[in-house]
Amino acid sequence: MSTPETLSLIAKYGTSILATYWLAVFAYRLLLHPLSNYPGPFLAKLTGAYAGFYAGAQRYHLATQRDHHKYGPVVRIGPNRLVFNSAKALHDIYDNDRVVKSHVYLVTLGFTGTINIFSAIDKAVHRSKRKLIGAGVSERAMREFEPTMVEQVNIFLNLILESSRASLPVNMSDRCKRLTMDIIGLLAFGYPMRTQTEQRYRTLHDGIGASNAHNNILMQFPRLQSRAIAYPLHWITLNAQKEAFSLIENMIKTRLSEANDARRDLLAQVSEQMEGNPEFRQSDIWSEALFLIPAGGDTTAAAMSALFFYLSRDPERYRKLADEIRTTFSSSGDIRGGPKLSGCQYLRACIDEALRISPPVNGTLWRELAADDDEVQPFIVDGHVIPRGTQVGVNIYTLHHNPEYFPDPYNFNPERWLEGDDDEKRRMKDAFAPFQIGYRGCAGKPMAYLETSLVLARVLWYFDFEQSPGELGELGGGKAGDKTGRHRPEEYQMYDIFASYHDGPSLVFHPRGAFCDELTAK
Repeated sequence: MSTPETLSLIAKYGTSILATYWLAVFAYRLLLHPLSNYPGPFLAKLTGAYAGFYAGAQRYHLATQRDHHKYGPVVRIGPNRLVFNSAKALHDIYDNDRVVKSHVYLVTLGFTGTINIFSAIDKAVHRSKRKLIGAGVSERAMREFEPTMVEQVNIFLNLILESSRASLPVNMSDRCKRLTMDIIGLLAFGYPMRTQTEQRYRTLHDGIGASNAHNNILMQFPRLQSRAIAYPLHWITLNAQKEAFSLIENMIKTRLSEANDARRDLLAQVSEQMEGNPEFRQSDIWSEALFLIPAGGDTTAAAMSALFFYLSRDPERYRKLADEIRTTFSSSGDIRGGPKLSGCQYLRACIDEALRISPPVNGTLWRELAADDDEVQPFIVDGHVIPRGTQVGVNIYTLHHNPEYFPDPYNFNPERWLEGDDDEKRRMKDAFAPFQIGYRGCAGKPMAYLETSLVLARVLWYFDFEQSPGELGELGGGKAGDKTGRHRPEEYQMYDIFASYHDGPSLVFHPRGAFCDELTAK
């Protein structure tokens, strides 16, 4: 038989064998799979491409919510995945020592280069990483770092003052991203990126966002890692990622040229733990610092932007919060971390309500039973026995809009956190998870609340603000008639890239009399 005839037969029968194989796989997933009786989209039962598509469209959270509305509180949203929509499931999954992060988190190693607190699956490794990060964002560390944070907030305020005097609208998403990037750069690397006032490091945010978007697609559709289609995806984001790493490398080299205690950053805070402890290496610190930039910068910027959006569209709640700030503090210098700021209950309620409606991490954080679990007891999530090999999760966006826990869920209503009976408050708190819960909960939660509280309180001390006039003022909201789930003009839109991309709101600021004079003096 000639070579062309041989190749023709291989092509003919090879294609048939491959088609038969996939037909058998799909038939098994539909009819015989342990999850075959769970409802869900037809395509999602067959392949992870369903999730990969919506992750690529940056609206996987919206697709998940739609599927819950159609199929119920438990949805088979992938061949081996179940997503739940209840507070009971939230605690059964994330507050459970038998459960670990899904293996899909390992796709992020392409970004960090090594295991960090985000990608650590092994519980012992995670405890070690958590201990390291915990020292850098502890209450003591935050007290020492707060003056540096306030310096950056004052730059933020002065730039708003410049815009207000020139009658220019301000895109709060851009401003908040730069502020939080500068703060987290100083905390992580002790490095002044100065993105608020200079151009050089502003591309870092885009590079990290591109990497997050890339990784999110792979986490939802892991098979892409071993397919040719992954290469175009990689090349789309390659330049942005390379530029980001070049900038980060420069920061690391600059910091390594200095003594450990030269700056009050992560290295300084954990240096005592490192001495004589072979468990920690300097490379571990930089891996964690790389994680802090998107985790501490992006999420806090998203929370701030969302709160500015909702306050600018609700004059009653805006005035109520402004009154609380302006009557609680006697001067701007009085606005600092401590009992007075933490005692601003309405401010905290406003922050929590913005985090509820527009959570910065709005997707599904996949978990699975630990590989070394002895399975003496079945793994049960909200009454469902979960087969080994199944990835489970709760979609935070969907849970935060579940009317069973949050009546009138799309209404910005900070009072819900302060009023009502104890049972209602307990139900809400049980279903509230913008920072996740359990031993994998966000270590930087206190820092995020402090930073957001300082910014909002100081802005309202110095300024009044309102939605920009005309079409520009609509920035950040949904569009009436949109068919993808973004149809609510009064809902601040988050674009799921594991963290969140966001744009707006556009606001106009007005100085409060002579209060701003001290800003220019500073």
